[in-house]
Amino acid sequence: RSVLRSVFDEVIQVDVVDSADSVHLALMQRPELGVTFTKLHCWTLTQYSKCVFMDADTLVLCNVDELFDRDEFSAAPDSGWPDCFNSGVFVFRPSLKTYNLLLRFAAEHGSFDGGDQGLLNSFFSNWATADIGKHLSFLYNLSSSAVYTYVPAFNHFGRDAKVVHFSGATKPWNYKYNLQTKRVMQDGTTSGSFHQLSFLAVWWNIYSASILPLLEKLQKAEEPESKECKHIFNGVEITLKKVSPCVANSQQMPELPEQAYEINPTVCSPEELTFKAQPVYEVEPSDSSVHVSEPDRPSEQPVSHPAFQETSELVHV
Repeated sequence: RSVLRSVFDEVIQVDVVDSADSVHLALMQRPELGVTFTKLHCWTLTQYSKCVFMDADTLVLCNVDELFDRDEFSAAPDSGWPDCFNSGVFVFRPSLKTYNLLLRFAAEHGSFDGGDQGLLNSFFSNWATADIGKHLSFLYNLSSSAVYTYVPAFNHFGRDAKVVHFSGATKPWNYKYNLQTKRVMQDGTTSGSFHQLSFLAVWWNIYSASILPLLEKLQKAEEPESKECKHIFNGVEITLKKVSPCVANSQQMPELPEQAYEINPTVCSPEELTFKAQPVYEVEPSDSSVHVSEPDRPSEQPVSHPAFQETSELVHV
């Protein structure tokens, strides 16, 4: 969270909203999409007159300020069913009234796909026919996996892509990346995915150059101070470190001379890049929360919903 605050202007903690619609989610083989109902919280950002929502698996390639010239509800067509919009990128106007209507609609009608996209398409059901001006170009929500279904069009228009969407179950962080060659590596876990490698390389270049240093800096700042004492045992120098109880339960852990072994230090996943060979810490969950409301409009306060269960981060700039 501290890293997010160093990058974004505001970080707001919200409750997780889960559709709990296992039947429809099973049709897409995407059970994890139930929690995408959480994005409905974006309509509570009433301190802003207009916002652009972007999924966490999107990558902005250039300035897209012109999206703020569009009105609610503007979105790009979905590559799988173009009469529906894809809810990974959309323009909206925050409103507690709309927020409460969405929650009520979800409770009464549910979602035809079990996730937020089915719900929002049903709620904004006139998107396909009412106003062509609310249809964003596919370049604002270019599905990286859809590139392979129409290669000639991608070769012709792809250079003008503005926002890439890594839709599907496999995400950029599921791949491994060679820091020396700056190439994305495919293995058995990602061989079935079809994301455009050039877009994956852009994502990884940004991650390794801008995000990884922030995570490493945070990790070093959180490392506990330690005291060392050295002993000679059978001709071998042993270093004893006294670490904090949360790391080693107050035990002295001997540090033996490192043994030589061969590894490939350049092919890593995001987790391996940040946390490999690092001590493990237990972090107590925070009880704090931020509630976004509008004091001067008491008649439109958010309605409590039984699906609110956990917490997540809603980040905007």
